[in-house]
Amino acid sequence: MEETNRTILDQLVLTGFPGSTLLHIIVFIVLLLVYIVTLAGNITIIIIVCTDYRLHSPMYLFLVCLSCFEILAISSVVPKVLVILINRRAAISKFGCMAQSYVYYFTSTSDLLLLTVMSIDRCIAICFPLRYSSIMINNICFSLIIGCLVPPFFTLLYPTMVIANLPFCGHGNVLDHFFCESGAMLKLICVDISLLKLNTILTSVLILIGCLTITTVSYIIIVATVIRMPTDTGRQKTFSTCLSHLTMLSLFFGSAIFILIRPPKEYSVETDKVVNLVSTVIAPLLNPFVYTLRNQKVKDCIQDAVKRA
Repeated sequence: MEETNRTILDQLVLTGFPGSTLLHIIVFIVLLLVYIVTLAGNITIIIIVCTDYRLHSPMYLFLVCLSCFEILAISSVVPKVLVILINRRAAISKFGCMAQSYVYYFTSTSDLLLLTVMSIDRCIAICFPLRYSSIMINNICFSLIIGCLVPPFFTLLYPTMVIANLPFCGHGNVLDHFFCESGAMLKLICVDISLLKLNTILTSVLILIGCLTITTVSYIIIVATVIRMPTDTGRQKTFSTCLSHLTMLSLFFGSAIFILIRPPKEYSVETDKVVNLVSTVIAPLLNPFVYTLRNQKVKDCIQDAVKRA
């Protein structure tokens, strides 16, 4: 009997969101518009930075990478969510589910690491303006970017492969979520996965604490440096350049901390869906705006590109 309840499923079913048909249509339209705007905004940043020599500096190189990660993250989830909103639910192959989960968590983790690297970059630029060019040379920049890609790639590969080969319960092919979220998938597995859960939590906490510590130290140094600036104008300008970065950091750290450290008794599937949707959709949407609307150099480059077109 135990063996009959353990099957290797070829397909899983994503249930999506509760609510009326009208609500689903409204959310579909809003989400589609958000997706289009997000793609257009991030692609614009990539094109502008790559084609305008004035933006060929480490900060904008990191911004291009961030935009690429945001495009991958939102594209791994939103198209399937749109299908769910129309059909009420959507089937996804087990391989597709593993791939979606891996891409989503890989890009999200890389995003967090890259934002931490950008904090270090801002710290060096503000604290050592005269030595910035000699410190942030191309080799260093590319090494930092690779450092944002390689650890998540291998850290997430092992648990993804383990989950893909574990048996799911016979009638447990329904995921109560809008994407292949790791927690929802782990609930379907029949065997004991205590060690896998512990490994996932420890890895997530270590990455989060490491990024949060580095970012906090970077901004403590930045604040100490800014306070010593002789003019109010200089202090204002410096804080203004950091505000956009802090906005993105708040979104990423806020959602990650909420998901990781909330008490088990406070767990709610619907709350979990909302938090995941916000972190998946809002951050990629805001990225082009928070880094361009507060950046005069980028705005000038965009205006010049529009005039040339």
